[in-house]
Amino acid sequence: MHARRQPASHGILWLLASFRLFRANPPLLSALTLGYLFLAFAAIALPPIGPFLVSLASPAMVVIVANGCRAIERGRGISLIAMTHGLKSHRVALVRLGGLLLLGSIVVLFVSTAIEGGQISLVGPTRPIGDDEMVGFMARYLLIALPVIAAFWYAPLLTAWEGVPPMKSLFFSFVACWRNWRAFAAYSLAVVVVAVVLPGLLLTLVATVSRVLHDLLSVALMMVIVPIIMAGVYISYQDVFHRPGDVE
Repeated sequence: MHARRQPASHGILWLLASFRLFRANPPLLSALTLGYLFLAFAAIALPPIGPFLVSLASPAMVVIVANGCRAIERGRGISLIAMTHGLKSHRVALVRLGGLLLLGSIVVLFVSTAIEGGQISLVGPTRPIGDDEMVGFMARYLLIALPVIAAFWYAPLLTAWEGVPPMKSLFFSFVACWRNWRAFAAYSLAVVVVAVVLPGLLLTLVATVSRVLHDLLSVALMMVIVPIIMAGVYISYQDVFHRPGDVE
């Protein structure tokens, strides 16, 4: 697989293209994304095996969401075959990829625990902390997890759609993210502004008027923002690995 190096401006274009993709079929993309999150949270609520199941199933769920994005982009009808493309033929490899994700998550957790002096657990800090401390904790955790995130960003699609073995897909994904760090930096900054800063300001303003309206708006924003961010995986994958007109 050859990962093209794109300029920083493409990070902004990824977010815009994700928004256009969402506008093309909001119910489907919202249903797929929120279904993914619901299953993940439901599994996590089943300790001690829940978190392990989430990691093992995560690559397959990412592929299902991406299949939905591809079907929307190509204007094709939604069918079981389209939504499960690549899952059956590469199911073992995807489970192995999930196992590697689990291993990577455990490594990140241990490193974070060592840095925080044993103050974190599987569910976060073990003691009450203030907002400033939480922001610092999340920033440090994200920095530690960046290599794992980069390795798994494209790995499920490389495995399911291109037939790349799990270890190679992790390598290709990491290299692709590294080659496009400028685009990812711009994309991340745009996501922070659009998904955190602006909604935060809007919700703060609405909260002064009505708490009920605040809660309803929070749910509505989540049903729009989360699918757009999830679609970014597919959009950036197409931009980095496939030229326009490529046949998959």
